[in-house]
Amino acid sequence: MNLATSLDQIKGVGPKTAEQLRTAGLRTVGDLLMFLPMRHEDFTGLTTIADLKPGKVTIKARCEAISTRPVRRGLRLTTAVLADDTGKLNAVWFNQPYRTQQLGGSNDEFYFSGAFEYNYGKYQLTNPSAELAKDLPVQAERLVPVYHSIRGLKSQVVRKVLEELRPLMSVLPETLPESIVASEKLMSRADAIATMHFPKRLEDVTKARERLAFEELFELLLASQLNKQSNQKLAGYHIPFEVSVVKDFVSQLPFQLTNAQRKAAWDVVQDFEKSVPMNRLLQGDVGSGKTVVAGLAARQAASQGYQTAIMAPTEILATQHAETLDRLLAPFGVKVGLLIGSVKGKARTTLYEQIANGKVDVVVGTHALIQDKVEFHNLGFVVIDEQHRFGVEQRQKLLAKSKGSVRPFTSSQSVRPGESRPTGLESPEIDARIVNGSELNGRTPHDEPALVQGLLPHLLAMTATPIPRSLALTVYGELDISVLNERPANRLPIKTQIVSPVSAAKIYEQVDKEIATGRQVYVICSLIEENPDNEVKSVQVEYKRLKNSVFGHRKIGLLHGKMKPTEKEQVMQDFKDKKYDILVSTTVVEVGVDVSNATVMIIENADRFGLAQLHQLRGRVGRAEYQSYCYLMMSGTNKPSERLREVEKSNDGFYLAEVDMQLRGPGEIYGRMQSGALNLQIATLADTALISRAQKAAKRFIEHEDIGSYAGLNERVRYYQRLTTLN
Repeated sequence: MNLATSLDQIKGVGPKTAEQLRTAGLRTVGDLLMFLPMRHEDFTGLTTIADLKPGKVTIKARCEAISTRPVRRGLRLTTAVLADDTGKLNAVWFNQPYRTQQLGGSNDEFYFSGAFEYNYGKYQLTNPSAELAKDLPVQAERLVPVYHSIRGLKSQVVRKVLEELRPLMSVLPETLPESIVASEKLMSRADAIATMHFPKRLEDVTKARERLAFEELFELLLASQLNKQSNQKLAGYHIPFEVSVVKDFVSQLPFQLTNAQRKAAWDVVQDFEKSVPMNRLLQGDVGSGKTVVAGLAARQAASQGYQTAIMAPTEILATQHAETLDRLLAPFGVKVGLLIGSVKGKARTTLYEQIANGKVDVVVGTHALIQDKVEFHNLGFVVIDEQHRFGVEQRQKLLAKSKGSVRPFTSSQSVRPGESRPTGLESPEIDARIVNGSELNGRTPHDEPALVQGLLPHLLAMTATPIPRSLALTVYGELDISVLNERPANRLPIKTQIVSPVSAAKIYEQVDKEIATGRQVYVICSLIEENPDNEVKSVQVEYKRLKNSVFGHRKIGLLHGKMKPTEKEQVMQDFKDKKYDILVSTTVVEVGVDVSNATVMIIENADRFGLAQLHQLRGRVGRAEYQSYCYLMMSGTNKPSERLREVEKSNDGFYLAEVDMQLRGPGEIYGRMQSGALNLQIATLADTALISRAQKAAKRFIEHEDIGSYAGLNERVRYYQRLTTLN
């Protein structure tokens, strides 16, 4: 038996169990050994019912009675009477109706672990876990691993099979370099995995988790640093900084740049002058002005004859960027083109031709930019907006649209691509930064044309989702990062308020007064169509309700993701043109939609949204000098969650990003990549102390050892490199 052995060959694994394991994605011994517990239930401190005290408790008891009933739409309550030899106890579960089948009709003993607390006038056990006593593989009073129930796979099935594999755990090979294990005082991999599946003490579990979490972070950080090393070996287009060009652009703006915008723009134009292609992430809070920074950089690139491509995830956002950039760049003769799906026929053909012959300087578009028909004349600068919505291949395909060749320039005078070098320059010095050691195929600096092949355009990735520092250190470690953490001076903080349904009428009165002053309103719902089994308001039902009652005297529009692109574009344009007072919408407006006259955001069932999403939605208002408001409508009269409280008290997206990381983990990171794709079973990107340790260890390893000497480690790190790279 080895790690590649099929699980159906293991003693005790019959056809039914093998099928359950396969359905959960577990086919080999190695798969199951690395199927680590999500938590451990502590059954080492059993308490009798008679001796219970408030707090986290564990009891061994029988279920004497159990039933489930609907309380309201979307909520089912399961109640039970538990008993041992010393007394009886009530237990309650919310939206866990399967407990009735699990516990009912049996006189078996179970281990229950949960919160013993005072609710609704009595003490009860709330949402306890339940383990059948006879299913536990060893003595009852112990730490019991609990595994993810993937497609109905039960923990007791996993534990039973692992009991057969236990001898193999002691001979598992080490995957980290011995120098790292020793210097970081880590548990061996074999001991760590055995401890996770068969723990004896809580402190042992802590050490095992530390070891496995460190390994995950070490590999991720190593990949990030190797990517950065690779990027430093690439050659990029030299775009010299022209003070007059930048000053003219800034002087024509109808507003003053924030200090953060000035710093970010300076970062970009400095990167343009380096010998390697820029690989920078511009992260900014909602409404912080990322488009202006991209516009300034595009103006600088255009002044040197280079085209800019800006790719956005939606047509609405691409159109908005094109309109903004056209206003900013048209005074300087910089032509902006928009390439989206709705541009068809002759207009599309003409745009293809203008992009190919260089008559369009800045091309803004969606995925349409990476189609084979699109050929650029001199693509030197690429901007990916909301970059996490694009996959690695899509980003790389756009970068590959560059011709990849440019004439060497002299250090004394810059030359636009396609132009001859000015005469009268004696022995011009080739700038070593752009040549980067490349041979000129035998030509001298005076030969024309001397081309340097394999150049990559500069890349600026932008995101409106502030990134926690720990995430930036790990997944984004290969990037240079610029931060926009200031709002324009004329914008007031958005006033945010949590609202109970009983107070809705009063809020609607205030909203109507705001509309009367000429302002506009968003109403956000999470569902498109009504679901009778769910109390969450649908956008269609809410649209009809508001139209037929509360705001019957106002003009109301409807927007959701199932509408055709042309319909969505028209509705948004009509809202921007003030044809609607209120827009009832799903979260399709979450990112990038800019209607400066909108000052009120009502988010229905706000407790059903994530913290980051709430902040993004709130960012659709407060985009002009008017005072703006965000109302977080609760689903019921329960106490507001911690995330709602945090959104109510803070407008700081960077602070909220850190809170969000603590509350729910890293979530989606790079386009197709989620924490599952990263394979972070144990590590959390909120553990900054462990990240710092792993980062230092990765740097030491790169300086003193060759990753090629560690085949397994090299393979896993290469996987992370491919998954995380932006270019």
